[in-house]
Amino acid sequence: METLAIHTKSANLSEEQFFRLCADNKELRIERDKNKNIIIMSPTGTNTGKINLSIASLLWLWNKKNNTGYCFDSSTGFILPDGSMRSPDVSWISKARWEQVPANEKERFAHICPDFIIELRSKSDTLKQQKEKMQEWMANGVRLAWLIDLENKTTIIYKQHTETAEQLFTETLLGETVLSGFELKLNEIIN
Repeated sequence: METLAIHTKSANLSEEQFFRLCADNKELRIERDKNKNIIIMSPTGTNTGKINLSIASLLWLWNKKNNTGYCFDSSTGFILPDGSMRSPDVSWISKARWEQVPANEKERFAHICPDFIIELRSKSDTLKQQKEKMQEWMANGVRLAWLIDLENKTTIIYKQHTETAEQLFTETLLGETVLSGFELKLNEIIN
């Protein structure tokens, strides 16, 4: 997806003003980094959208069976501890942590970092930018993250206090202790 960063006075918007900007421009995917730079991303291509929905659906089905947390789609924005507002392609938060979020925040961009996220790298994303974004996610408290690189058919796995690992699409991704029992076989959904 193509991205455009805005480095102007508009970056000094309050949290309320930024929320209103996003609400008034629902057709755009908007994020804000820790320096308050506004990032506008184009919608995903159809293939990426198809893959994203397949992955999100599998996570949702696992969560429905396990009933241990809540799944969120790519339209969900989270205010992270560093002040950025990010929207991962797929995310999950444990029940115990989500239930601590005040009800009024659940209608806006909640001040919480997901436990698990997935970002999909499509052809128009640079690997360098995506890796930097994944490092931001980890620095803000994500416990497990997968950067699925559709171009190179690999997944980079991020875990707290651990070196990243890379897997081919032919290998099964495991939810480990964060999503106990969750498995994702990318070669079965990506053609």
